[in-house]
Amino acid sequence: MSEAVAADPAETPPLDRRRAGAHALGIGLSVLATLIGLIFLAWAILFITKGRFLKPHFERYVSKQAQRDVRVAGDFQLYLNPIDIKFLAENMTISNPAWATRKNFFDSRLIDTNISTFPLIFGDRRVNWLNLIDGNVDLEWDKSGKRNTWTMGDPNKPAEPFELPLIRRASIVGTDVRYRMPSLQLNADIKVETVRAKDTAFDSDIRFSGGGTLRDESFTLTGSLMSPNETVRGGRNKLAFHAEARSTKLDIAGTLVGPTQFEGADLKMLIRGYNFANAMALLGVTTPATRAYRFSSNLTKSGPEWRFTGLTGYFGESDLAGRMIISMPNNRLFVDADLRSKVVDIVDIGPFMGYDARRLDARKTIVTIEGGRPRVLPDASLQIEAIKLFDAHVDYTVSRIRADSFPISNVGLTVDLDRSLLKLSPLTFDMAGGHVASDIVIDARPAVVVTDYDIRLSPTPMGTLLARWGTEKSGTTGTIKARIELRGEGDSVRKSLASSDGRIAFIMPKGTFWTRNVQLIEIDIGTFVQKMFEKKLEKPVQINCGLIAFTVRDGIAAADPILIDTSKNVIAGRGGFSFKTERLDLAVKADAKTISLFSGQSPVGIGGYFAAPKIDPISGQLLTRAGIGIGLGLVASPLAAILAFVDTGDADDTQCGPVLGGARASAQRDKDGDRVKGLGTGKTADPDAKPKKKKKFLGIF
Repeated sequence: MSEAVAADPAETPPLDRRRAGAHALGIGLSVLATLIGLIFLAWAILFITKGRFLKPHFERYVSKQAQRDVRVAGDFQLYLNPIDIKFLAENMTISNPAWATRKNFFDSRLIDTNISTFPLIFGDRRVNWLNLIDGNVDLEWDKSGKRNTWTMGDPNKPAEPFELPLIRRASIVGTDVRYRMPSLQLNADIKVETVRAKDTAFDSDIRFSGGGTLRDESFTLTGSLMSPNETVRGGRNKLAFHAEARSTKLDIAGTLVGPTQFEGADLKMLIRGYNFANAMALLGVTTPATRAYRFSSNLTKSGPEWRFTGLTGYFGESDLAGRMIISMPNNRLFVDADLRSKVVDIVDIGPFMGYDARRLDARKTIVTIEGGRPRVLPDASLQIEAIKLFDAHVDYTVSRIRADSFPISNVGLTVDLDRSLLKLSPLTFDMAGGHVASDIVIDARPAVVVTDYDIRLSPTPMGTLLARWGTEKSGTTGTIKARIELRGEGDSVRKSLASSDGRIAFIMPKGTFWTRNVQLIEIDIGTFVQKMFEKKLEKPVQINCGLIAFTVRDGIAAADPILIDTSKNVIAGRGGFSFKTERLDLAVKADAKTISLFSGQSPVGIGGYFAAPKIDPISGQLLTRAGIGIGLGLVASPLAAILAFVDTGDADDTQCGPVLGGARASAQRDKDGDRVKGLGTGKTADPDAKPKKKKKFLGIF
């Protein structure tokens, strides 16, 4: 008897598995067919009805998303045609936010467009064609520069930059674009029209024209965008643009991939005019004024950057080359530039320090007269509100500065602007055989602008540095080094220096100096004449050490000290000068170390102003000694009159340690350890103070 084999319940016959799979596939196909059918039905309904029934839903949904009132008063269409989105609206309006100066951000008699569907899903707005009739667009910033009319949705979110969608073809009739930016004082009104081209390679020519004002200066603009017949097949669009103001002309020409696509554009730019600062203001960038200029460059857009490459040209009598990139990181304008010049005329630097470019261009003096006094320090105010709107990083090099007074070369400057903190650091250059390194920081973030100056001069040959004042290189081996550290308040160079505190120090290590200048300071007539007849005028005098230093308090600089020790004499000075009025009031006196006849031995006065200094060797002391000499000559003999001009030569050598260390007057000592006489205290100099009334001698003088 054979045993029956029990079937394994876990096993399913192959035929049953195939039936189950076919059943599941059938269900899936049925669901897919249903979905396709529903989609087709929806598409058919939309196509047949043109989506007109969606009008109230469209107005309600878009109004909610944009937080604006969106209305379509006339015909409305929204459907797939066949895949791309077809949109048509008659008498459509989109309201402006309450702060704007116009009621509507957008309105038109007709907008008819076809939009690519799949790119739109991934956030790429691509318009295949656009027909716009009697449109009005209001592009406006508020007074604070934090909100604009085209940023839709939450009114408190950061303002977005304006970006046009990619429009392949367009026909625009009777459309006006209005742009307002109060922070730049920029107002522009542009009219756009499409002109049909005939018998050319171009299908249409979009022309625009208009004008406006920038910082109260009127400008006009014209241009055209010619779209080829084969744009869809890769043809490029030809752009021509011209803008002109009273002192600026701008031309841009080249080709675009699409009518509104600047990405990868191949453009050439030419800009010229009187002041480049006016042109940069169009971009929201504040720069120092320049003299007449002309620049050309390549222009293209790469991602978020506008790139100006191959830049060449000139301003005034100076050349300029390099590149510049303008972008909007974090919705804030940023300028990144790398510039260079072979030769820069000294006059062209004036506006960068605050002098009037127009006066310089006319070759007029920079000296101004205020209250009967000459003024030379620049007083152009820092444009505080303007520099709040952008940041910058600029590297600038100059091979040589053309200047008659000082040979300046190898200039290197880095400028960083970060939310109203402006740094000119480092600023370096070679001058007269020495090297100047400086760091200047202007902080415009507080209510009152604060400026820090730190300027350092490495050891520099005095013969070269002081050549314009008559110093000869021959016989002069002395050097000079210096440091200036000041901090002041105010929005101009003049104001910041007029309120500054700090210290100025010029140190002269051991070296030689031309004899004539030293003897003239001493007014040693006998020695000077003797050496002149003996043809020893150019015999050098040894400088042991020297320090010309000032302590500055609230814009008043007091000698602290003026002390130069030579092999023949000790030169000491008192007084100071004022950054407030630019008045000079110094007295320098030399005491001889050896006996000398006909030596005046009285102070040489230095007065006047920065712009008009005066040297006065005939002081009251010298006149008194002359009077005594005349008196002696009358009561004794003519030879006795000489005694009044004899210097016994009792000046002691100075300790050079404190001098070379730049110490204050109170720390200066002679070889015996005593304080050096005749030095200022660093506290008393105030050239602006009213002179005290002198007491009369015996009621007579």
